[in-house]
Amino acid sequence: VRSFKEIEGTDRHVKSASGTWESKRIVLAREKVGFSVHETILYAGTETDMWYANHIEAVVCTRGDAELTDRETGKTYHITPGTMYLLDGHERHTLKVKEDFHCICVFNPPVTGREDHDENGVYP
Repeated sequence: VRSFKEIEGTDRHVKSASGTWESKRIVLAREKVGFSVHETILYAGTETDMWYANHIEAVVCTRGDAELTDRETGKTYHITPGTMYLLDGHERHTLKVKEDFHCICVFNPPVTGREDHDENGVYP
């Protein structure tokens, strides 16, 4: 049992080099359960390009407002609290944040905890 509050400032609390997001990673690969769980905040006024070439990600918005663009199809989606999106096809996508965007993310395979997006938006 652990809380997101107690992992603030630990090695499980990652802030992106781009300065567009931070993530508290409460379940990691080291727990050996086959997935990881994160509470992530993307900051208002930012735009983040991502491509999980090596992961499947499910995201549930708990607070905030953002526009998700599938860069492969050009289709956009308005994401607000209670909305979930699933990136099960390794889609290249952009999240344009209108209001601080709080979400719970689940990754498979699980992350180790220190990942940040590379120049292509990929986690290694």
